[in-house]
Amino acid sequence: MLHFFGQIKTSIASIYYLFFSCISVLHFCTTITICSLHPQLIIDKDEVPETPTNLSTIRSFGSGSTDRTASGSDSNSQTSLEPRTKFRKIRYPSFSKRSSILREFKFSELKSATKNFAITSKLGEGGFGAVYTGTIKNPRDPTKEINVAVKQLGKRGFQGHKEWVTEVNVLGIVQHPNLVKLVGYCAEDHEKGIQRLLVYEYMPNRCVEYHLSSRSGTILSWLTRLKIAQDTARGLAYLHEGMDFQIIFRDFKSSNILVDDQWNAKLSDFGMARLGPKEGYSHVTTAVVGTMGYSAPEYIQTGRLTSKNDVWSYGVFLYELITGRRPMDRNRPAGEQKLLEWVRPFLDDKNFPLIVDSRLDGKYSLRSALKLSLIANKCLSRDPKSRPKMSEVLEMINQLVVVQSESVPRSPVSVPYGGEKTFQDMGNNNSNTTSIDMKLGDSAWFSRIWTWKPLISC
Repeated sequence: MLHFFGQIKTSIASIYYLFFSCISVLHFCTTITICSLHPQLIIDKDEVPETPTNLSTIRSFGSGSTDRTASGSDSNSQTSLEPRTKFRKIRYPSFSKRSSILREFKFSELKSATKNFAITSKLGEGGFGAVYTGTIKNPRDPTKEINVAVKQLGKRGFQGHKEWVTEVNVLGIVQHPNLVKLVGYCAEDHEKGIQRLLVYEYMPNRCVEYHLSSRSGTILSWLTRLKIAQDTARGLAYLHEGMDFQIIFRDFKSSNILVDDQWNAKLSDFGMARLGPKEGYSHVTTAVVGTMGYSAPEYIQTGRLTSKNDVWSYGVFLYELITGRRPMDRNRPAGEQKLLEWVRPFLDDKNFPLIVDSRLDGKYSLRSALKLSLIANKCLSRDPKSRPKMSEVLEMINQLVVVQSESVPRSPVSVPYGGEKTFQDMGNNNSNTTSIDMKLGDSAWFSRIWTWKPLISC
């Protein structure tokens, strides 16, 4: 009798399991359908539809609070209505009217491409999931194969799914030489569960964070660092100002900048991206997410998101390129753990060489490095409105690259060049080819840097 009731209990449990599995699959498939037809209907749980209702209903690609949280608090408030006296008119996209060039893969194809997701094919693992290298047939020439990177979503529930949807939405319609190309995706109900994968172009030279660390055997030359700064500025400028709608990256950092075989830098990982504020609005209010050390202080404190958050992050990244240090490094002495605090006493002509990456071994232009820090300082202005637009930042970076390219041959690796001047010699060069102010000795600019106390300990 007990055995009989045990079988009944097991059967009931199986029915419940199948029922909820079907519900999950139905929810996922419905979301994908809505996403591909009307992604503007996807609204975060931390957001409330805005008024007035006659404005565009599209606001975000979706992203709530995740494990990459810059602050422990969530924002559940409605976006503040702060009409601007002057604003750039933005037309908001209807993705249902835009054709996607993405290819839909079967799970079996990607399983074969990655050799059954073998450990030998694994490139790494992040918050989203594991990334594998693989080969697929070239759609233009089936007789040839191309290398790809396959990102497999981990078991992170609905939040991971939202980031997956965001990547498909953004990179399905947004293309630029300085954005990593999304080749396709896979959404399939497999025997091991729902499979969500993304297929990218393969970037053989990994990320910038790796090359700035001691783990890398390649020391990026100063010219290459300027080129990376230029490429990333160009990518952000395109997201902010190059389309008929604005995208805020929201998680700009060196580990999200990948480098191809020609040492071209490209932005990757758009799971945290958001659409910019609607016409007539100054910002988007959302849960505070990102990476500690990169997010702008006003965003961390208020949850008010604008494109100037990306500009701040870019300024932090420029100091990464200059110093070779991470924004937050607990392995360093107490006074050196926070990059921006550490560089503060050295921001003058005399002491500045002390913070430049020692792995460059003096093979850089001091004048160029000083100018790059000035651009970073502009991006790190305390007042978000005082920070330049990324198109203005790009213009300044372009000037540096032109001047530096005329004096030093291009090479990704820092090696002794014949006839190259040391930073002391370059510092004495009275060139007037750029309009960037060189009065770095007057460090009054730092009084305009945001002085703030983080909401949580860094």
